[in-house]
Amino acid sequence: MDRVALFVLSVLVIASAIVVIRHKNPVVSAIGLAFNLVAIAGFYMLLGAQFVGLLQIIVYAGAIMVLILFVIMLLNLREEALPHPAGTFQRVLAPLATLAFTGVIGRALWTASPSTFPAAAAGYGTADSVGKALFTNYFYPFEAISLLLLVAMVGAVLLSKRRLP
Repeated sequence: MDRVALFVLSVLVIASAIVVIRHKNPVVSAIGLAFNLVAIAGFYMLLGAQFVGLLQIIVYAGAIMVLILFVIMLLNLREEALPHPAGTFQRVLAPLATLAFTGVIGRALWTASPSTFPAAAAGYGTADSVGKALFTNYFYPFEAISLLLLVAMVGAVLLSKRRLP
């Protein structure tokens, strides 16, 4: 069952990435990116990291995609009239970079075996384990970052309200 889900998610990730790259309409590209981010969250779910998968959906596929779509709508981008001519990067360097990346990933997968990876602890990656770690071991850094974000938000509001001469 995991292999079927992995195959379906892989096809969805590749297809949505192609839509993001190839489509001329920026809104359709943004929707393709949202599908890609949700499929990546599915990978996290398959790996047993439910908390990270849900954060992927909430933060990236939700909030960041709303921000991207808002900017696209605000800028009122149109479809490209003519395709750009392929430059040196697209003709030569992109295929070479793709081959190099494929070689590195292929070698890493070929030499790695399941015995080289340590077994995850029970409950690793769940919301329960992340919450316990966050509010026990990392309580003070969590609160410091919360205060820092609050100060940054108040500063941004004050700067936006200030009139320039």
